[in-house]
Amino acid sequence: MREEEIRDFWQARPCGDAQVGGLWEAFRGDYIKFFEQYDSFRYSREGHILRALDRFDFRGKEVLEIGLGQGADSEQLIRRGAVWSGLDLAPEAVDRVRIRAQLHNLPLKALKVGTVLDIPFSDGSFDIVFSHGVLHHVPEIRRAQREMRRVLRPHGSLIIMLYAKNSLNYHLAIRAIRRAGLVATYTFNVRLGGIYDKHLENAKKVGLLNYLRMKNFIHRSTDGPENPYSKVYTLNEVRRDFPDFKVAESIKLWMHAPPLPVHGLPGEKWLGWHLWVRMLPRVN
Repeated sequence: MREEEIRDFWQARPCGDAQVGGLWEAFRGDYIKFFEQYDSFRYSREGHILRALDRFDFRGKEVLEIGLGQGADSEQLIRRGAVWSGLDLAPEAVDRVRIRAQLHNLPLKALKVGTVLDIPFSDGSFDIVFSHGVLHHVPEIRRAQREMRRVLRPHGSLIIMLYAKNSLNYHLAIRAIRRAGLVATYTFNVRLGGIYDKHLENAKKVGLLNYLRMKNFIHRSTDGPENPYSKVYTLNEVRRDFPDFKVAESIKLWMHAPPLPVHGLPGEKWLGWHLWVRMLPRVN
């Protein structure tokens, strides 16, 4: 998997854009209206993000955010007092965050296009590295975590959200229901439109059994059927893939398992889809 392929995917499909109709399609470039609608959609659906952010003290801290999306969480960090810098692989995300900051009068220390595999900041620049829903899209995660360790100060924190393997979404929705649904549409060549037809096309290209292997199917079942790479994590796998850090605390949030209507149901701390982890750099 090449990093360029991942960059091109997110450049063409800014995170969350299609869920509110698309900036140019629905809002005709009206950024103020777009950001209002996007933030309303995001936090009405995923209000746990705000609760999770409130667990941490960002006031006066030098914070590097890796992976920016539409900049909604970036704004939340800044409004919570972070001295904020941002990095994203996709120029489109960086452009949108810059426009958001100008429209909302948000102070930015630095905003750069770049890769987490070679972070363009000096050693020990930050008190906190924050990344929400991004690092599970990085194949070379061992190299990435070394870079994040490098730019953190000795007593800093890495705060990340990763997709949780021990979740209702992974074990029931993705592994069972969605694969069974694809078998049915493939067997009877049923056309349902949208992402369902794209999954069907993918399966016909590489063969159904190959497409349904979890090492392949997981990529196409988190952020759309064209998503080139995704991973899911247990806490032990976090420890394995981030050897330069030690886990300080973790929590699972958000009951999410489409097509099941589970939003708002209890049990997120056991079966939630979002695994939040705060880690501390290991002392050499």
